[in-house]
Amino acid sequence: MGWLFMSVGAMKGHDSPKAYLDDQFTYQRDTPEGSTGLRVLASAVVGVRTYYAAVQATVNGEGREIFAVVCLVRWNPRNAQGEHFGYKDLDETMGPFEDECPERIMKLLSPTDNESALQWRRRCLANLRLRARPMTEGMRIRFATPISFTNGYSGTDFIVAKRGRQITFRSPEGGGPYRIGNVRKLAWQPVPVTQVHATRFA
Repeated sequence: MGWLFMSVGAMKGHDSPKAYLDDQFTYQRDTPEGSTGLRVLASAVVGVRTYYAAVQATVNGEGREIFAVVCLVRWNPRNAQGEHFGYKDLDETMGPFEDECPERIMKLLSPTDNESALQWRRRCLANLRLRARPMTEGMRIRFATPISFTNGYSGTDFIVAKRGRQITFRSPEGGGPYRIGNVRKLAWQPVPVTQVHATRFA
């Protein structure tokens, strides 16, 4: 499916992309043979640009398989042309490029043998493992390749500096602070710090 854009007024009273998409993927259709539908069990908008949801198929009100829905999202309430909200929907069997689905949604999905869905799930789980690596104040880390900055500095080793939830970095020589985009997804490892103990004489 291609992109669908609309104004805020066309969002059925919903005040956010998440609320609108939760409603879109929760419905029931009645036929003479019975009813079929979908219901959103959990969802999240990540980075303001991607909607992830665990969606359960229903038949005659009974829950069946649970699969992942991924929507690319564009949200601009001040758009002059009235295209305040746009989305493009996919499911996991279509092999979405976006792979930052939250763990709580991944845990709800039913087993699948669809190879495209399996590859997508593996990428999401790999990213979850990367993001779970701890970064603590004062920790020294080493990137697999040098990181370059606009001031001309380039290096592989950095010291973690945390201010609340914000993470910045400084060079071992004291330069910085530096910001490194998508640092959780980059290849890095902690550098052990050698502890020097004072010599004691009996």
